[in-house]
Amino acid sequence: MSTTTYDVTGMTCGHCEGSVRSEVAKLEGVTAIQVSAASGSLVVTSDGVIDDDAVLAAVDEAGYSAVRA
Repeated sequence: MSTTTYDVTGMTCGHCEGSVRSEVAKLEGVTAIQVSAASGSLVVTSDGVIDDDAVLAAVDEAGYSAVRA
């Protein structure tokens, strides 16, 4: 199990959090997601090594930008 934190820019509300959560949840192996617009953070827990590029692409698909923290 691994946990990775990302800094996300552009989120301002609960809807933003939901959009990011929805896209990241589609990734294989993801077991938990914590998103906070207030802190601009995304914490992804997976049952294996998470593919950073896949997470960043999912956040981009949701309409936001992210970098690994």
